[in-house]
Amino acid sequence: ALSPPRLPDLPLNALRAFEAAARLGGFAAAAAELGVTPGAVTAHVKQLEATLGAKLFERGARGVALTPLGARVLPDLSAAFDGLAHASQRLRAEARPQQVHIATLPAIAQLWLSPRLPELRALSPEVSISITAIEGPPNLKRAGFDLCLFPDDHLGTIVAEDRIFPVCAPGMAAQVQRAEDLAHVPCLTDTAWRSDWAVWLAHMGSDVVPRGPVFSLYALALEEAVNGGGVLMGHAALVGRHLEDGRLVRPLDGEVTLPRALRLWSASPLRGGAAARVAQWLCGVR
Repeated sequence: ALSPPRLPDLPLNALRAFEAAARLGGFAAAAAELGVTPGAVTAHVKQLEATLGAKLFERGARGVALTPLGARVLPDLSAAFDGLAHASQRLRAEARPQQVHIATLPAIAQLWLSPRLPELRALSPEVSISITAIEGPPNLKRAGFDLCLFPDDHLGTIVAEDRIFPVCAPGMAAQVQRAEDLAHVPCLTDTAWRSDWAVWLAHMGSDVVPRGPVFSLYALALEEAVNGGGVLMGHAALVGRHLEDGRLVRPLDGEVTLPRALRLWSASPLRGGAAARVAQWLCGVR
């Protein structure tokens, strides 16, 4: 034929779903990264397998495993999507050079980062900062964030050490004179840092088993502590302002510096620009 029909391209969304599921080891993890349902990932992968006429995954009672074909093509697909994401991030950065997008934990966004933004805006009014609060560090090769700000024990630059110690409202301090008194008051906990009480009590040589309500957000547990609802394991970077203005006090001596620290990092080296200026400022470089 003088004008032969063009071979149809493989569906991009289906390729993306397969690559994420193969790289992360499951459809649920891929769905979380892509922001879709596991059912959508399953449908995309089935569509791709039907188009190819070949299996990419073996399904079993314990989950899915790559077929030899899937394992062979995964590295090339991962490299291709990494390259596409990098090009997209560069295009976005060069089109909007004064915009900086930061990903961080909800507690850090609300209690550490947000209170510092007015000073940063005053120093660099031309820079627009957006904050996304998520429960864990994103894959910066794929996500469109300029900076990540999370507790970690090795990535990036240390912004603040993670020191923990009990805090409570002034009216409750009289009830907590020693570590053993914690057995008789509510010990507030959040789901992200459940182990903090055990770490601090072990450091103090106490066998107290803390009991109390558990909150889905650290900021909610902090507010309950301010309202006199119990004793909270405070993170120095997050409760500093509350201690300074007297809303919270430290009823007991003793603190633990955790291996993790509040750290800042980016997907690639920052060589000037708004993101580099924001990173330097957050790290204390003035």
